[in-house]
Amino acid sequence: MGPLSLLKGIKSKKIMSWQNEFKDALKTNEDLEKFFDQKFSKITYPLFIPRNFAKKILDFGPDSPLWKQFLPHENENLSVGGLYDPIGDRLHAKGNQLIHRYDNRVLFTPTTVCPIICRYCFRKNELADKAEIFNQNFLEAKNYLRANPEINEVIFTGGDPLILSNEKLAGFIQEFSEIETIKYIRFHSRTPIILPSRIDEGFIEIMTSAKLLFKRSMIMIHINHLAEIDEYVEAAINLLTESGIEVFSQTVLLKDVNDQTEILAALFTHLADLKVTPYYLHHPDQTLGAMHFTMSLEEGRRIVQPLHNQLPGWAIPQYVIDIPGGEGKVLALNSEGFEFSGSLINRHGKKILLK
Repeated sequence: MGPLSLLKGIKSKKIMSWQNEFKDALKTNEDLEKFFDQKFSKITYPLFIPRNFAKKILDFGPDSPLWKQFLPHENENLSVGGLYDPIGDRLHAKGNQLIHRYDNRVLFTPTTVCPIICRYCFRKNELADKAEIFNQNFLEAKNYLRANPEINEVIFTGGDPLILSNEKLAGFIQEFSEIETIKYIRFHSRTPIILPSRIDEGFIEIMTSAKLLFKRSMIMIHINHLAEIDEYVEAAINLLTESGIEVFSQTVLLKDVNDQTEILAALFTHLADLKVTPYYLHHPDQTLGAMHFTMSLEEGRRIVQPLHNQLPGWAIPQYVIDIPGGEGKVLALNSEGFEFSGSLINRHGKKILLK
């Protein structure tokens, strides 16, 4: 059975489309408690889990990496130790829909909607509060890009851009292609993992067309553990790669979820086998409501360093940390030692002391 046939087979689960699956998701504490037949802590952040993925969580059980990533925990209500905006989105917002942190590229935020609510999300507070950076003003965004020709890449983020309709995505892609200085587009998305049926024929056509409009177009899928991959996810990924679409991955190092070298090695090996290039492994951000997923930089380095003895270089993502306050991503691994001095060199070569 080919990838497309297998994805169409999801209909046998009595779900006629990815849109209907999305609409039928668990959205409240009451939904969760009825589905999982147990009580959950009430939290101040939104809840959202598609039922097919909720069934996967239920099958893996309470001690699983899926349960810990996506079901609410009382620690989310703690108000100490974390930052509302850990990577400085608001400091680098340029009007609405654009975040310009690095010289040659911008983040584009066309939606606040996600296919699932990740409990560790670095943007969870901004999304919950519908921050101004998500206000829709596409004309303003285009004018900013035209006025700043040094920008050559647009990165679709959110929210999750693949939750938009094919028509909406095609419209954005066409508009960006008409700005001569934009050479690359990138989509950051969890949707192929959570709603694999979203990778339909129409979306493949859009991404195939994008290859002709830009020097490079690519998808960065977000995945943290091998347990997230099943036959439908593999079919979605195969459909992308067999269509000649570049697929990369990004992963967050999370306490009690994937904080073991062997777990990471298994994930990156499997992704490489699926022709997905492991690209980023993020050290966890100091996020308000998600501090129970964090660890020290020394702990992270001791987990990640052995990967270099177990995997080829092309299967090892860059281990990075986002310096708080919008200072940008820097490499987190230090070949001189595991201990952390307390400061990092930012993207401009300035030493930043971390509190």
